[in-house]
Amino acid sequence: MPNPAKASGSSGRRAQAARNDSAIVDAARAVFLDDPKAPVSAVASRAGVGISALYRRYGGKEDLLRQVCHDGLRRYLTEAQESLAEEDGWQAFTSFLRRLVDADLHSLTVHLAGSFAPTPEMAADAARASELAALVTRRAHESGRLRADFAAADIVLILEGCAAVRFPDPERARLLRRRYLALQLDGLDTAGPAADGPELPGRPASEEELSRRWRS
Repeated sequence: MPNPAKASGSSGRRAQAARNDSAIVDAARAVFLDDPKAPVSAVASRAGVGISALYRRYGGKEDLLRQVCHDGLRRYLTEAQESLAEEDGWQAFTSFLRRLVDADLHSLTVHLAGSFAPTPEMAADAARASELAALVTRRAHESGRLRADFAAADIVLILEGCAAVRFPDPERARLLRRRYLALQLDGLDTAGPAADGPELPGRPASEEELSRRWRS
């Protein structure tokens, strides 16, 4: 008969390994977005695991970077598919951009692009992401709300622009990113902002907030 204690121990070790892996990837995202040149030891320290535990899962920094960015790419695909489930093409488009801004996926592009060699699987997912972005854009054009000269590729730079808004307080950064996305969406909407529409999310950045980022 199977040994219940042994089975329980194996299950516990697998659960712990899964928790460690999640902690490592989350830590890698935070560490490398803050400093792309940071060593893997900084990731292990932030994750609260030993360096040997990290190396059991990842061969080195490049493997970690690939994992972090591929996770972001998969999240992009999920957000695109969920947005496309909306019937209205303009709402699908705006929902898509808001979801991506909240997920802060394009910080990965801004800070980590060119720092590792993508795998064929990543290349395939990137191609699929481009297809979905084109579909979201086409449906928004068909709705009559999106200006005719907007291209699917414009989505990337809009999101990278939002990702450039960074503050020590993550919630403050999130609200400001939403604010500036809302301003851009108003400019893309052929119907123009509704006179009785909601106010822009958050408040404008103060001079103190803007200048503080330049202090050592």
